Amino acid sequence: MTRFAVGVNYWPAATAMRMWRRFDAGAIEADFRRCAGAGCDTIRIFLLWEDFQPDPASVDERALAKLRTVADIAAKTGVGLVPTLFTGHMSGVNWCPPWALGAERAPRFRTVTGDTPVDRATRDWAEPAVLEAQALLAREAARALGGHAALRMWDLGNENSNCWIPASRDDGRRWLATMAGALRSVDPVTPITIGLHAEDLEEDRRIGPAEAAEVSDVLCMHGYPMYLRWADGRDDHRVLPFLAAVTRWLGHGKDVLFEEFGAPTRDPDDPEAAAVADMLLDEAAAADYTARALRALAGAGCTGALLWCYADYAPAIWTEPPLDAAVHERHFGLWRADGSPKPAAGELSRWGGSERSIARDDAWIELRREDFYLTPRSNLVALYEAYRARP
Repeated sequence: MTRFAVGVNYWPAATAMRMWRRFDAGAIEADFRRCAGAGCDTIRIFLLWEDFQPDPASVDERALAKLRTVADIAAKTGVGLVPTLFTGHMSGVNWCPPWALGAERAPRFRTVTGDTPVDRATRDWAEPAVLEAQALLAREAARALGGHAALRMWDLGNENSNCWIPASRDDGRRWLATMAGALRSVDPVTPITIGLHAEDLEEDRRIGPAEAAEVSDVLCMHGYPMYLRWADGRDDHRVLPFLAAVTRWLGHGKDVLFEEFGAPTRDPDDPEAAAVADMLLDEAAAADYTARALRALAGAGCTGALLWCYADYAPAIWTEPPLDAAVHERHFGLWRADGSPKPAAGELSRWGGSERSIARDDAWIELRREDFYLTPRSNLVALYEAYRARP
């Protein structure tokens, strides 16, 4: 990427994560045109795992046909696609096909399968049977989209460590190598990444920037200051280029796409919003945060930045997981559920197509890479103080 990519993470307003089973190509085309008209050049989509692989030995051909339709719509509307495999973790829920459920209880996030919450964690992804099944999905997705004009990059998962933490670094490396190998066996050209997030820096979850860099063409980072206790407030935009800089440093200089950031906004029509008021910004403040964040990320040498997310979700689906419990997730959109733009949507066109800047050096980091994960959270906090103290 020689230009700074600008885009969104996408689920339809009317369906959220049930996009593939309530598929509406006309609505998707209208959404993509809206995004392109606002200055987006990249849209990240998600292959909900159970919709694409309800059985470990096969991949649903109807789902793959819908994936091709979405890619055709992207090409028609002039945006590039980043399909994300094995989803997996999404908006506070782990979505899992029944065959991939383990025997242990879910440790932190709700698990949903077949639209039903179940108190079971996923199986170990390093198990040969799970590894083989996921490799099959990667190959079939690549077979469906390899060479497509809209395809920009493959993503090996959305914040996977919220679903599965490898028992060892070797397990993590083996998983990465197997998935990347499966994709490249069919599509050797399209770049590969994986959606890391700030918790992969706060804790040693055995797939971090260094491991991801072994198979990725570009590294990714997700960051939300409202989830980080050490950030200077819920709209601390400086956290984002800092996380990108640490990711690049730990990844031995590999380029970073800031794949997720955003801010949920207040909605006077949501009676439950008062319970999460400390997480919400008014729309003008969210636009200001978006502007500062895009300026900082563009100036930090990132390859691009993707907003979370395209649109607020329609009230008709607020009673469905994950929106029944994660009230703030209803309101992250750059557009409202009725398709009208929030002020933040106007910031996209200011940066789309601009030239990338050169990443600053990491001379301010007075720590050996191999020591970072000895005490990752305290090291991250100390590094943020050093980052903010730079001249």
